[in-house]
Amino acid sequence: MVSEIIVDVGLIEKRVALLEDKELVEIFIERNDSERLVGNIYRGIVRDVLPGMQAAFIDIGYDKNAFLYVGDAVSQKEFSEDEEDLYTDVKSYHIEEILRPGQEITVQVIKEPIGTKGPRVTTHITLPGRQLVLLPNADYIGISRRIEDEEERAKLKKIAEKIKPKNMGLIVRTVSEGKREEDFKNDINFLVKLWEKIKKSEQSGPVPRCIHRDLNIIYRAVRDMFTWNIDKFIINDRQEYYKVLELVEMTSPALKLRVEYFNKNIDLYQYYQIDSMIEKALAKKVWLKCGGYIIIERTEALTVIDVNTGKYVGNNNLEETVLRTNLDAAKEIAKQLRLRDIGGIIIIIDFIDMHEPEHQKLIIETLKQALKKDRTKTTVVGMTGLGLIEMTRKKVREGLASIMLCDCPVCEGSGKILSPESVARNVEKEINRYLTETIANAIQVEVHPTVARVLLGENGDNIKRIESTFNKKIVIKESDEVNSQEIKIKEIDIDSLL
Repeated sequence: MVSEIIVDVGLIEKRVALLEDKELVEIFIERNDSERLVGNIYRGIVRDVLPGMQAAFIDIGYDKNAFLYVGDAVSQKEFSEDEEDLYTDVKSYHIEEILRPGQEITVQVIKEPIGTKGPRVTTHITLPGRQLVLLPNADYIGISRRIEDEEERAKLKKIAEKIKPKNMGLIVRTVSEGKREEDFKNDINFLVKLWEKIKKSEQSGPVPRCIHRDLNIIYRAVRDMFTWNIDKFIINDRQEYYKVLELVEMTSPALKLRVEYFNKNIDLYQYYQIDSMIEKALAKKVWLKCGGYIIIERTEALTVIDVNTGKYVGNNNLEETVLRTNLDAAKEIAKQLRLRDIGGIIIIIDFIDMHEPEHQKLIIETLKQALKKDRTKTTVVGMTGLGLIEMTRKKVREGLASIMLCDCPVCEGSGKILSPESVARNVEKEINRYLTETIANAIQVEVHPTVARVLLGENGDNIKRIESTFNKKIVIKESDEVNSQEIKIKEIDIDSLL
């Protein structure tokens, strides 16, 4: 498999795309006028302590107070790169015994503000490096679960125990597989010095304030994504290209030859057809290779995915057709969750009904295997009694659709609008209201052509009945400039119609 990171540096935003065999599998967008919060460390002030929610609101200088759950405020016991926060027994803790209003506290943002919610923060600070993650407030060693070889895990744990700073924790990242002790020296020295700088920044200055900012999207891509599995790192900005080379020289010098500056006389994302792939990633319907398709619907509470056979009719029997469609769908769903960055507590997948228990197990296993490529934590809960598969995917930031799309001003985000017949009924009521409030003898009603056709009716019969009802002259004007839900009524001079 050929993997490439394609970085588009624009005037308004930067985009980082990950391609696998020329197919877009991940896309990250960072706009110059919007501040990224995840990974940043703040010295904040406790504003409110809520015992009923076992949480507190922290002022970090953002326009919305950050949310701190009691589990994120207690002493950290364990942590692993591939797991969300692990706590022993948070029920035994009470937020009012840990925090008080007005108290200063150092926190790190772990979830971007989404919708009306402010950012979520934790006191469990993590400082990621190229090979390692330093846990200054923990005393624990974790090995990435993506490193599956037990012998390699044992070797890396032994190295981590040797280099781990006293009273601090370490996580050995996936990229460290096959590394030796000397490969970690630069990383550990840098992270320890960084923590010392952050601790020094805690001591003085106004509160709230930011005391550490994470790298921007380009350098995070180098740190977190640019491994030996990536064949090319292509960027279209010369200045950023040289900065990337400098960073790679410090972290993985052997990868420098894979960094390329794109200077062709054509748009970078057009050349790699990434824009068209992003457009498909925003569509509700996704076609499968077999001819079936999936429908992805987002709601406020959850995401629902429906699987359909579509054009695929199979060759032998219904069960085989259903199985093939569901297998293709399981792989595509894993890809779409990663590409669209869909996250949330519950994701419901309605696969086509299967009667064979073996087939049900095969679909779940296929989905789990496909999800292993996802760097974001996912959990397949299982199949419900109704045959629906429940799963979760950690939500750290807004999904692709939320970043690139906005609510339609006509349908106000519902995805549905009134039919021409319904609008025509509203027109009738508006005519009645207008004529009862004025002494007009003639009016003009300007509407969309689809609504005008309903109002006029066959041979103009409908408008004649409306005119007869009100005993007024009514002129229907078609206009493509008026949206299909809009109604414009004005008085006109009846003499001009003669």
